[in-house]
Amino acid sequence: MSTEEHDAPRAVIVISSHVARGSVGNRAAVFALETLGFPVWAVPTVILPWHPGHGRATRIVPPLDQFKALMADLERSPWLGEVGAVLSGYLGEGGQADAVASLVGAVKAKTPDALYICDPVMGDSGGLYVPEATAIAMRDRLIPIADIATPNRYELEWMAGAPLPDLKSVMAAALHAGPSTMLVTSAPAMMAGGTGNLLLNCNQALLAEHRLIDKPPNGLGDLTAAVYLARILSGQPAIKALQSTTAAVYEILARTAKRGGDELQLETDAQSLSHPMAMVQLRHLLHPGRDRSA
Repeated sequence: MSTEEHDAPRAVIVISSHVARGSVGNRAAVFALETLGFPVWAVPTVILPWHPGHGRATRIVPPLDQFKALMADLERSPWLGEVGAVLSGYLGEGGQADAVASLVGAVKAKTPDALYICDPVMGDSGGLYVPEATAIAMRDRLIPIADIATPNRYELEWMAGAPLPDLKSVMAAALHAGPSTMLVTSAPAMMAGGTGNLLLNCNQALLAEHRLIDKPPNGLGDLTAAVYLARILSGQPAIKALQSTTAAVYEILARTAKRGGDELQLETDAQSLSHPMAMVQLRHLLHPGRDRSA
């Protein structure tokens, strides 16, 4: 490794939920990033004993003034130059979005080519599971400043204000969402009985598909955002990053499901993060911004 590579900012600030038991939010993202060689500064937006999907759970949200003060400390940190990316996920309340945006600005002021990836964790096929004000804060405050956004299909539908029943509508919504790179999970698949990750950037529209697994554990979106970020920070081109991210997450999901796990078993399948063996179908799609007559 060259001195230049060694000195390059590699730390990632991850801002999301923390659970005592399970592999969601920061628990999933931090494990993945550190396993793949990236130091992490982890900031909890809410503390829970387990994912609320498992049953009623105590919810501890840090007082907003204290959360903002902690984030301001990070902005003034003498080690801020170590940071090469910021990843935000679930917010405990909408007011946290301003502090996240401010920290992103500070990181980029120190390291202009640092990346900000926004995973707007707000809902799924059942609708929003955060207050609407929190969803609005993510949509209006964080998505516009993101370099990469990783909504699931249903979150993109909510942000677009319209149903997205097919790939064409999903791509059109992703194109107009704002960030230069959109990675949409739970996208419609072209293969029967499948689901996909759709990647849309300025010049590519790619779909990585795999078999749909019923009743998957929570945390797939958190894991996907973290692994994709790690791939990009490692210098992989978007097409390879999409393929290897989808393969890794699907492999961990499939192995967890085979064991009957109710949480992603990241510690058991850590090797899948680095060297996934699962096969995924990769398709090149017609970019929605490309003139068909060109």
